[in-house]
Amino acid sequence: MASGRTIAMADRYAGTLLGLACGDALGGPVEFRSREDIAAGFPGGVHEFMGGGWLSLEPGEVTDDTQQTLILADALTETGLDLDRFAGGLIAWYQGGPKDIGDTTRIALEALAAGTSPLETGEIALAARGVRGAASNGAVMRCAPVALRFRRDPARLVAASLDSARITHAEERAAWATVAVNQAIVHLLEGGEIGDAPEAAIKGVPNDEVCAAIREAADRERGDIRARGFVLETIGASFWSLVHGKDARDAIELAVAFGDDADSTGAVTGALAGAAYGVDALPVTWRDAVQFREQLTATAARLSVLAERDEAGAV
Repeated sequence: MASGRTIAMADRYAGTLLGLACGDALGGPVEFRSREDIAAGFPGGVHEFMGGGWLSLEPGEVTDDTQQTLILADALTETGLDLDRFAGGLIAWYQGGPKDIGDTTRIALEALAAGTSPLETGEIALAARGVRGAASNGAVMRCAPVALRFRRDPARLVAASLDSARITHAEERAAWATVAVNQAIVHLLEGGEIGDAPEAAIKGVPNDEVCAAIREAADRERGDIRARGFVLETIGASFWSLVHGKDARDAIELAVAFGDDADSTGAVTGALAGAAYGVDALPVTWRDAVQFREQLTATAARLSVLAERDEAGAV
């Protein structure tokens, strides 16, 4: 167990999505600042939502990480992942002029808006950016709803994780990282030990680099961890923070303190920590202030119902 108390599955579900959003909102204002700059400006760490940063965020406001998470969640239906619905949601979001959008995602969504099939747009972005540029964290930051939807169906979790990634991120490390994170979330939802989460994450994952980034993260020194937009850095920093954090809050704060792509590292760590510790482990001040809190809570409950229907053989 992640703690000494029994944590209801509903609380773990809500914790996953609210933890993701809280990590996003805590990290957004310090995104692209170095860890040294953050340490100097916040000697005790970043503990509360403050707003500001390069995106001029309001306290508790989320970024594209949470926005895309909700779009993906909306496309998870009784029958599975509706790629056309996901594509439509992403196009509407993109055309609405979000404050921030990653380069790989932008290229893919431009192609998607022009009528390219969702199964081809990620390949267009990969060709445009190259293997290194396209191995970014834009898919892994939003992937958690797939774990909630397919908690009881491992094969569909893998397939939906890959499909949800490849609409924007077809690079293999970027795609398989979503599978790993989602498998870890399921392990934690089921009350699995945090220390065992890395091995649960990489079970059956055929990409050696993804596996190594997660397996080796916990034993690395903090000074050796990087948390830029490269997907291997994001998952490595997130699993390091999960394993080394004393509780959900501490894990998220450790992730944000790495700086650089702090909102995405905070979001991935928040999803993992929320699944492990449940929603009540998140500070009340965060839960009360984070943007979309009611929608995130309702979405978590809806995905829980769908997952239980799967278990009962209704789908």
